[in-house]
Order: sequence, then C-alpha cells, then structure tokens
Amino acid sequence: MHVIIDLCVVPVGVGVSVSKYVAACQNIFEEMNLTYKMHAYGTNIEGEWEDVMAAVKRCHEAVHDMGAPRISSTMRLGTRTDRNQTMEDKVKSVEGKLG
Repeated sequence: MHVIIDLCVVPVGVGVSVSKYVAACQNIFEEMNLTYKMHAYGTNIEGEWEDVMAAVKRCHEAVHDMGAPRISSTMRLGTRTDRNQTMEDKVKSVEGKLG
C-alpha cells in the first residue's frame, strides 16, 4: 500500500539544536530511495507502507545511536485506494486552484 506521511522527530535531552539528527534521518530516506521533502518542522515521505515505516524505525534507531536518550515523534499519514497520488500531485492540485 502506498502511503504519504508527515514526520517530525524531536530528540529530547540533546540541547537546543537538532539539525544533525534531522540530517541523519534525511540520509536514511535517501539511502532507502524514498521520495521525501524536508520542510521547516518535519519531512514529507512517500513510498510503500513497509518501506516508509522501516525508514521511521531506522531514523529512531540512528538518533538514539547518536546519543539521544529520548525521542518524541509525531506522524500524520494518508493512504488512498481510489487512485494513485503523489506528494507532487497534491501540491499541484492546490497550486492549480490558486490561479
């Protein structure tokens, strides 16, 4: 099943800056050949359910391995069965209505 998620991973107990942890997760998404787009407060990721969820798990493992004793993540996800839709499709649909 194809899924699009919005993931925000917040390492706790590592100080104020979290950019190196975000970068580690971005590298995982890249290594796993997932379609992803980082934004200011998270990352949109799309792919097959098993692959995306495996990437989320690897991200948590990597951030813990980097020394974060705790991680608080939020994730929103969406699936469709009526047609195929990508992140790009969703954005273009709204942009088309903006004129």
